[in-house]
Amino acid sequence: MKVLVIGNGGREHALAWKIGQSSRVDHVFVAPGNAGTAVDAENLDIDPMDFPGLIRFAKRNDVGLTVVGPELPLCGGLVDAFQDEGLRVFGPNKQAAELEGSKVFCKNILHGGNVPTAEFQVFREAETAERYIMDRYPSETEDVPVVIKADGLAAGKGAIVCHRRADAIEAIQRIARDREFGAAGDRMVIEERLDGQEASVLAITDGKTILTLPPAQDHKPALDGDQGPNTGGMGAYCPTPMVSNDMMHFVEENVLVPTVHSLKRNKIPFCGVLYAGLMLSNQGPKVLEYNVRFGDPECQPLLMRLQSDLVDLLDAAIDGKLDSIEMPKWDTRPSVCVVMASEGYPGSYEKGREIRGIEEANQLEDVKVFHAGTRIDGDRVLTDGGRVLGVTAMGNSISAAKLQAYKAVQMIRWSGAWCRKDISDKALAHVE
Repeated sequence: MKVLVIGNGGREHALAWKIGQSSRVDHVFVAPGNAGTAVDAENLDIDPMDFPGLIRFAKRNDVGLTVVGPELPLCGGLVDAFQDEGLRVFGPNKQAAELEGSKVFCKNILHGGNVPTAEFQVFREAETAERYIMDRYPSETEDVPVVIKADGLAAGKGAIVCHRRADAIEAIQRIARDREFGAAGDRMVIEERLDGQEASVLAITDGKTILTLPPAQDHKPALDGDQGPNTGGMGAYCPTPMVSNDMMHFVEENVLVPTVHSLKRNKIPFCGVLYAGLMLSNQGPKVLEYNVRFGDPECQPLLMRLQSDLVDLLDAAIDGKLDSIEMPKWDTRPSVCVVMASEGYPGSYEKGREIRGIEEANQLEDVKVFHAGTRIDGDRVLTDGGRVLGVTAMGNSISAAKLQAYKAVQMIRWSGAWCRKDISDKALAHVE
């Protein structure tokens, strides 16, 4: 079987790499891919939003399965377009993808399913939102425990955590007046700020059966100790001890199942990946957000540990037969992914800097360097994005996996490369 993976990030490299290990797969294409997928698969010069071009390729090349990685084509309706042409594709349709595409839609679905989440208000106008903040928090010095979010997709950067009234007013200015996130800021959600540790619980679902995957923990802030601006994710590890077996049962019963039922009641079937971004608060787990695809960088350490055939899982979901397959097998060892980024990220950064040392790092035991923002220039690998590489390693313990990941990081060089130094330290502190 030939498989087509849509996207060009670290998640898509991990998907192509794992799918390529299936005994059922002859060839993996990635559109458009990166320098890493060019080694582990075959890249195509087709934009992920060129739906007719992707469909033509899939038909001409007898592609048996298409896996959509990023949120933009999912929210744009790529799955619907493929299904209309009778092509097998894994991912939610456009209507279901609104769970990630619109914070307001997501909140309404959560509210309808009685899923634990932060209290919220929706605003269209900056003036109304500012008046709400001024009325509710009259003092300039008191804590203002809110998060202000652009309604639409904003590359993981549209949620602004506030601590003072001035922070909230500035966030409203950025979203609604400065239009920093474009049309994503046509509406805003102002919700209570939840405190605690964050965790990610991903599940594959066919709309009837939910197959929950091992919990992971992402690191969104740019700097060590969770300081600095939010990013698309500076690293992740799996599994996280923050989420106990009892907590996983709670999440399945009180978050994932009622979310799928709430969608069903709205006549929206969901087939694909449900990614619950959770805050482990004093009142228990609460949903911060939903994504509708494998997380990036959570996908990398997750798939490093998967021993079963990923294609079997995706096929079963498409066919509505998740209830009839064997439970996936996982390597018992934990894995850690450290993101290496370009100088300036998550702000502006230069592209085209030559990267050295990737091959040497890949030769280390239990290490895989997943490419995110890279491209090939002759025999050179160049930076081509903000998050450039996801250096992923396994070990007999979380500390051993971390040590191996950073050992590989030290072998890779380019001008301006940087990373957080504390990926997975929260787990170590929790265990201790």
